[in-house]
Amino acid sequence: MADQKSSRSLTPEEQKRRRTRSLALALTLGVLVVLFYVVTIAKLGPGVLQRPM
Repeated sequence: MADQKSSRSLTPEEQKRRRTRSLALALTLGVLVVLFYVVTIAKLGPGVLQRPM
């Protein structure tokens, strides 16, 4: 199956909605990454950051 580009272009309103949706998804992903990091550090304990290299 070959990829075919749509000949239909998006309206300015559709572009705005797509951008808003993309930003919301990126923000959600960023929050999840930070949350997982914080939970991991909390479970390992604060001593894990003070170990010798």
